[in-house]
Amino acid sequence: MRVLPKQVDTLWTLFTAPVVWALHFLTCYIGAAIYCAKPDLFGVGFDAVRVGIAVATFLALGAISVSAWLAWRQWGFGTDDPPHDDPTRRDRILFQGFATLLLSGLSFVAVIYVALPALFVMECVR
Repeated sequence: MRVLPKQVDTLWTLFTAPVVWALHFLTCYIGAAIYCAKPDLFGVGFDAVRVGIAVATFLALGAISVSAWLAWRQWGFGTDDPPHDDPTRRDRILFQGFATLLLSGLSFVAVIYVALPALFVMECVR
């Protein structure tokens, strides 16, 4: 039984990792901003916000990793070196897989950088 298709021929795969990063960014920074502006609103401490950021980070990294794996598979597991610039369907799919893999790597690093302040900031400064 085959669960996943051999190749995904859509541009949505190209945008998946950057969208996950953007949602992670908004979730972390808006959540922290709301807590710091009104700390008594939810009745939890800043450690709960840090745990929420950690959970959001692990979920985002997992989603980006799946996107990267699908892109690597679409690229042919790296068997064909770039550039994929011939006007054929095969080269278009290989180029899209390679570009998606690069965007996934960039988004993975960006998610880590977004979450780093949660390691160092212990409380809100007023």
